[in-house]
Amino acid sequence: MLTHFDIILPAYPRGFHLIDEQVFGQIELPETGLLHIFIHHTSAGLCINENADPTVRLDFETIFNKLVPEGLPEYLHNLEGDDDMPAHVKSVLSGASVSLPVRNGRPVLGTWQGIYLCEFRNNGGRRKLTVSVVE
Repeated sequence: MLTHFDIILPAYPRGFHLIDEQVFGQIELPETGLLHIFIHHTSAGLCINENADPTVRLDFETIFNKLVPEGLPEYLHNLEGDDDMPAHVKSVLSGASVSLPVRNGRPVLGTWQGIYLCEFRNNGGRRKLTVSVVE
């Protein structure tokens, strides 16, 4: 059986934000299955990584900004601001979805893992997720 849930995240500032509680608090999970989370945006992404030390999320922001800087004269797509084209590239690097197994009615994550919203725009606004649960 396949079930879909749509979740609207509040606007977050640019950066990497743990969203486990927002996602898991709005869905129902079977005893066993598969959980897939997809973001409906091309300037934000999703990933799974460190959930304990917030400096990891700050370091990700630093590294992504060095990899894909703003304001390069080579960018043609710049009508929406200097952060727009870099945000598209960063979303390709992070990805638009994550998948997790479900066991004992809970998502299976490592001890130090959490789900990040990777917000790459200065003012990205609310973000829509579709969460699919396969039982």
